[in-house]
Amino acid sequence: MTLAPQALIERERLRFAREHPRCAALAGDAAQHFPGAVPMHWMADWGTPFPLFIAAAQGAELEDVDGHRYRDFCLGDTGAMFGHSPSAVVAAVTDQAARGLTCMLPAARTAQVGAALASRFNLPYWQLTQTATDANRAALRWARAITGRHKVLVFQGCYHGTVDETMVRLRGGRTVTREGAIGPAFDGASAAVAVEFNDLAALEAALAGGDIAAVLAESVMTNIGMVLPEAGYLGALREITRRHGTLLIIDETHTLSSGPAGYAGEHALQPDFWVCGKAIAGGVPCAVYGFTSEIEARMRAVLASREAGHSGMGTTLAGNALTLAALEAALLHLHTSATHAPMQAGAHRLAMPLQALFAARGLPWHVSRVGARVEFGFAPAPRNGSEAEAAMRPVLEQALHLWLLNRGLIVTPFHNMMLIAPMQTNDAIDALVSEIGAFLDEVSL
Repeated sequence: MTLAPQALIERERLRFAREHPRCAALAGDAAQHFPGAVPMHWMADWGTPFPLFIAAAQGAELEDVDGHRYRDFCLGDTGAMFGHSPSAVVAAVTDQAARGLTCMLPAARTAQVGAALASRFNLPYWQLTQTATDANRAALRWARAITGRHKVLVFQGCYHGTVDETMVRLRGGRTVTREGAIGPAFDGASAAVAVEFNDLAALEAALAGGDIAAVLAESVMTNIGMVLPEAGYLGALREITRRHGTLLIIDETHTLSSGPAGYAGEHALQPDFWVCGKAIAGGVPCAVYGFTSEIEARMRAVLASREAGHSGMGTTLAGNALTLAALEAALLHLHTSATHAPMQAGAHRLAMPLQALFAARGLPWHVSRVGARVEFGFAPAPRNGSEAEAAMRPVLEQALHLWLLNRGLIVTPFHNMMLIAPMQTNDAIDALVSEIGAFLDEVSL
């Protein structure tokens, strides 16, 4: 007999509680000082009755404080895309830690890191931040300063970190502040315009007013489920933005899984700014934004004409020596074809049988893949964020994620995103497909 998704959730929560007594005890202790028993509230988003506390993470595996081991397909929501604690990054960080963590002065390796970034991602100029949120915020500030325009265009369903002006949604044809935002600083519609992805007419109409400084986009939308660009769309996006004097910022934080140079490099996109965080330094907190020579010249013009005072950009720890060491190691040893090859092969091994699994059960579900990143949704492949949002089934999703977790398989707690680390085994990939099939046999759809 099958169970309704909510009933399955309750059963799996009881199982989790029985099998994780040490986690329960730690949650009780941590809750005395951390709301929800976690140091960052997203860590409580897994649907478990209390948090899963991790004792160790190595390669593509986790071990919790109760001694359970997990095959990890979440990988810190992309932060550990190359596996937990890559040996080259560990060695670089260990060496640098003994020689200084942060000085608010450039480390000796700064020039060579800049050269490595330029060589790998094909943009000549770079700046470092600690998160992709910071990098996107800085790129948007520069875009407004350079163009003298006030607004940014984003796509319905986007997520670019917690940048205030991107926390918007398209509702009833109007741009509004995103639902659920806590204490937004201002009405998002005063600073942003949202349009649907893959809709060139809407893009053209929005840019025609001449008040959009920049389009901030992922090449593939990844935070409303996965929405792939239609053939020719990204090329047209670049042409239209140039024609209207609007800058193009590509946020590659999740599409870095596409290959050693990210999606932009693999598909010869030509953004004005390129932003990436999370996995860029192998899991050490770091983000970068790169830009063209033309943008750098326009930046210098802004600096030459502005009044003295705080720029509103930058944080004390950005570009610190420890981060630079990790970033250099990642550029040399992780952002390579040799590292990406097994990731792509593993993602293919996961995506194909998953689609076959759904087809065999007569489910109209789709599987999308971007490099090492695989995701499935509960409807045919969406064309835009609104279609993706309409197809979501959060209760069913939570039931699946709890089912997998209780069977030693971790996927990202929001949406059905699975990421393949270079050392992930075929056995683990096959087990994930098998357990998804077992779940479908257990739940009433």
